[in-house]
Amino acid sequence: MSLNAAIASAAALLRNAQRPCVLTGAGVSKESGIPTFRDAMGGLWSQFNPMELASPFAFQRDPKLVWDFYEVRREKMRPAEPNPGHYALAALEKRFARLPIITQNIDDLHERAGSTGVIHLHGLIARNKCYAACQGEPTLIDVSTLTWDASATPPRCPHCGAFVRPDVVWFGEMLPPLALQAAKNVIYNTDLMLVIGTSGVVSPAAEMPFVAQEHDAKIVEINPYHSEITPIADIWIEARSGEALPRLVEILETGG
Repeated sequence: MSLNAAIASAAALLRNAQRPCVLTGAGVSKESGIPTFRDAMGGLWSQFNPMELASPFAFQRDPKLVWDFYEVRREKMRPAEPNPGHYALAALEKRFARLPIITQNIDDLHERAGSTGVIHLHGLIARNKCYAACQGEPTLIDVSTLTWDASATPPRCPHCGAFVRPDVVWFGEMLPPLALQAAKNVIYNTDLMLVIGTSGVVSPAAEMPFVAQEHDAKIVEINPYHSEITPIADIWIEARSGEALPRLVEILETGG
């Protein structure tokens, strides 16, 4: 199927959808210049195993090393702006009563583009929380209000004195229960899932398109690369989201 035909077919499915939803992965953010986790492991950090930088054990062993890694990631992400794919999804939300976006990404580009129903499976890197969750999980901490020796340690929780950490999901941790339950509610009830920019190898997000399909949802994949989702997709749009999604919105709006 040609790219134009695939986009047109996806638009036809969307026109008839009553409860569409979206699952986004790292490819969407990468189009805005945000390095993937694997990319972030380059340069100075290439000497480290990912488990040495993104796990509770790593933070317990060397909290400053882990904090510094995430500060570098934050610095690299700050210039990023929503791309045409983000804005197209926000436009789609206006067409439907709601358009839940389940994302594996730890940035807020969906929200900055105008999407409101975003479910963050892996947390938000811009936020910080108490490592001990002393006031409940998560105990969010605004580090801009704290004073600490950044050359020596991460900041400490003003409530209990435990170190503060990024509010992201690390290897070996469970997904945020509320986010996971919200995602399950979506995929059990959707009739069409747009799967965008994800390799389909990170669980449990990787299983979500399969579960949606088992509940009779159509699957439309937008990805320039073949993924683990491609074999089950009803339609595969072999393109970047920033290219395909605006064209999809245009067809819907013009009736083309």
